[in-house]
Amino acid sequence: MRGGERLFADHLGRCRLCPRRCGADRAAGERGFCGAGNKVKVFGFGPHRGEEPPVSGTRGSGTVFFSRCTLRCVYCQNFRFSQLREGSARDAVEFAGILGLLHRRGCHNWNFVSPTPWLPFIEDALIALEKDGIRIPIVYNTSGFENVDVLERLEGVVDIYLPDLRYALEETAERASGFGGYAVIARDALK
Repeated sequence: MRGGERLFADHLGRCRLCPRRCGADRAAGERGFCGAGNKVKVFGFGPHRGEEPPVSGTRGSGTVFFSRCTLRCVYCQNFRFSQLREGSARDAVEFAGILGLLHRRGCHNWNFVSPTPWLPFIEDALIALEKDGIRIPIVYNTSGFENVDVLERLEGVVDIYLPDLRYALEETAERASGFGGYAVIARDALK
């Protein structure tokens, strides 16, 4: 993503971005567990002043709330767009425009909420903006349900990781989010 390097384009043909590694051919219109397809789907965006103070600063964190999620938590505060999948599909130009707008509004960073299924589109937008000389810190705001190899690819791209560690017990993860291996995966991701 920095310097125009593509890190995730290969995942649209056989998605392996989250720990489910469903293999959906998103380029052909297939959808995996999360329901992500071949266009980025955004529920909302804007300056967010309610994050942790170092992230929000004085002008807000440029938060993008993506539709879809790799978990299905029964208590999700973002239920409307993570599970009911509300939001608008955006092409690469429109999505880069959203990030450019947040930059022009003076946000301290781009804060991507539940970004993992959308990494190929995020990288396209970041590459386009970087060509125009636009770059601000990136916050990776996630459930902690991440592949270590994906996080390793993000080294040097993401500036702030903001994971929510949801469970310590696999039984609880299975009951509340539908994935009994969450605790081990999230601990590895946090390390």
